[in-house]
Amino acid sequence: MNPDHRLPFSDVIRINEIGAGIERHLVPEADAVKRIVKALDLASLASFEADIKVAPAHIGWTLSGRVRATLEQTCGITLEPLPVQVDERFSIDLVETPSDPALGTEEMEITLDDDSPDVIEDGRIDLGQYAVEQLALQLDPFPRKPGAEFVQPEEPAEISPFAVLKQFKAREEDGKS
Repeated sequence: MNPDHRLPFSDVIRINEIGAGIERHLVPEADAVKRIVKALDLASLASFEADIKVAPAHIGWTLSGRVRATLEQTCGITLEPLPVQVDERFSIDLVETPSDPALGTEEMEITLDDDSPDVIEDGRIDLGQYAVEQLALQLDPFPRKPGAEFVQPEEPAEISPFAVLKQFKAREEDGKS
């Protein structure tokens, strides 16, 4: 697999490992941190960790946890580093893909306000991917330092061909003097 196409951070468990519940403390290694910085377009990522628990639920499983990070985004106006602290709890419902093809034939309608559970594919849950996703959801997509304002530069006056000719004529007259 090409390293550029790998997920920024991966820690996979299989659903048969969950039993009554499973807990993990995730801290990415240096290479994974570099991939996360690149994937999320961060200036830096000083620390990132996630505590994740997967437990059986009424239907499927519940993946819950907390992500904590100290990072810097780049201000979109001043291009200066913008320090960011993330400490966020989350909870996601998970269901397994039906193994019986007859059960999986109905179409699922998805809306932007969709609260339907995430579907587990191939019996695997990537805890690292969920941790990075939750971090990304906490970032400002348009980071801006407090007080930084974008000032629209003045539009240059449209130069007509006649204005250019007028400049040439003015130069000729200056030269005759």
